Amino acid sequence: MPVIKEGSVRVDLVGGTLDLEPIHLILKNVVTINVATSLKAKVKLERNKENYIEIISEDYGTSQKFDKSEFNSENLYHSQHFGPMTFVCQILDYFNVTSGITITLSSGAPTGSGLGGSSAMGVTLVSALCELTEQKKSKLEMITKVKAIESRILNQGIAGYQDYYPALFGGILGLKAAVGEVVVDQLYSEDLKRFLEEHVTLVYSGQSRHSGINNWEVYKAFFDGKKETRQGMKEIADISYATYEAIKKKNYNDIIELIGKEGETRKKLFPGIESKEIQSFFSSLKKHHPKVGIKMCGAGGGGCFILVHPSTDAKDIQAAVVKAGMKVLAFKVDKPLT
Repeated sequence: MPVIKEGSVRVDLVGGTLDLEPIHLILKNVVTINVATSLKAKVKLERNKENYIEIISEDYGTSQKFDKSEFNSENLYHSQHFGPMTFVCQILDYFNVTSGITITLSSGAPTGSGLGGSSAMGVTLVSALCELTEQKKSKLEMITKVKAIESRILNQGIAGYQDYYPALFGGILGLKAAVGEVVVDQLYSEDLKRFLEEHVTLVYSGQSRHSGINNWEVYKAFFDGKKETRQGMKEIADISYATYEAIKKKNYNDIIELIGKEGETRKKLFPGIESKEIQSFFSSLKKHHPKVGIKMCGAGGGGCFILVHPSTDAKDIQAAVVKAGMKVLAFKVDKPLT
């Protein structure tokens, strides 16, 4: 019997970039809030009797076979031998599963969308491999291993932690900074789910993300003591915590204004987070819908963004997105996982 697993791709509402260690412990009241969506990373593992691994990628439209002998240190860690499948192959090597398996993968999100699809796929693959090999690992162990492997491959300094949690926890998460751990506060309720789905539109710009804004630049500027970066990160932390408090108090109408405010603060802190095309679209949209706000997903520079708005404006805003040549993605909040 094949092992089949799914894990939600996230949409970050507020508090992205705060999830860098130890920035998350230096700033006050750090919380990152994200949503597990109905967009799913999917993994299917099927045993075969061959001396190779077959990896079928639905994202790339490829099927590749790697012989067991290819899983050596040089190929895995010091070359581009496995190409786009390096992340998958390093996870397989960690589990010592290097033959006799056919793997079918999809990340659940457009390439370069900024929705953390590769991270969701990574922890979903680990979950599937645990079942296949009958190994028991806690969710924290899975996240820790995948984050370490992905950080090594990205080779751009420390990676944030928020992308991994929605795939394993589901729901609406408040990821609270603590010494030696991340405290997961499940914020999900049917009322909050409905409110977000009515007031948030998820948009894929269709543009590749080529922004110079990345975790390393923020990290370096923060610890170089640049005032603008320190102040901007503090403002994002303050807004994020205010959003968390609004959710806890069920003051949901405050959330929309706060998400938009976080987006504006992030824009000032990181010039170029919105491409010129996205800036032009949003400026035009705001003339007709003055209450609309925008928040880029992930590092920005392209990929996906969310628009926050009164529920009554949703249809008109979505029509404007399509008219601009962009794509509205389904934004449905997934329920918590047990």
